[in-house]
Amino acid sequence: MEEIILASNNQGKVKEIQNILKEYKIISLKDINLSVEIEEDQETFEGNALKKATGICNLTNKICIADDSGLCIDALNGFPGVKTARFLGENATQEERNMYLIEKMKDKENRKAEVITCIAVVKPNGESNVYKGILEGTISKDRRGDNGFGFDEIFEIDDGRTLAELSNDEKNKISSRKRALEQIKI
Repeated sequence: MEEIILASNNQGKVKEIQNILKEYKIISLKDINLSVEIEEDQETFEGNALKKATGICNLTNKICIADDSGLCIDALNGFPGVKTARFLGENATQEERNMYLIEKMKDKENRKAEVITCIAVVKPNGESNVYKGILEGTISKDRRGDNGFGFDEIFEIDDGRTLAELSNDEKNKISSRKRALEQIKI
């Protein structure tokens, strides 16, 4: 089984990717005792994913995957977008970010949004590819559900449930991360 380093310290993300990419042995940074944060300072999801995967590949000399994902809300011109995890500053909690967006959306009729995930694969020989997955939905009027992380509790799918109201299996079948990961050829 091919071993791949996942450039992430987010245990929710690690578990989700391990559940989706079962044909590979996905190793987290924690698993290899590598404590490094690569700054997400690029202007695009693709750029951030590629920067992280390249940085970890260069440190480990192993195949590396990294993702960057975010929430893009139509009525807010794509905000928070590439700054999804940091738009209220580094010390803001996820609850604060979710409540901020619910407040920003309270008078909006157009609640359309999409979650975009870009996954970069970088090999020690310098070969790299980026894969993109998109999940369309809407922003809920309140936080609902307790299964998930990030914006799962405010992102509704077509059946009216938020991602946080889905089981892991249900979410892993439709997520933007799944859609990007299923394109990967290593």
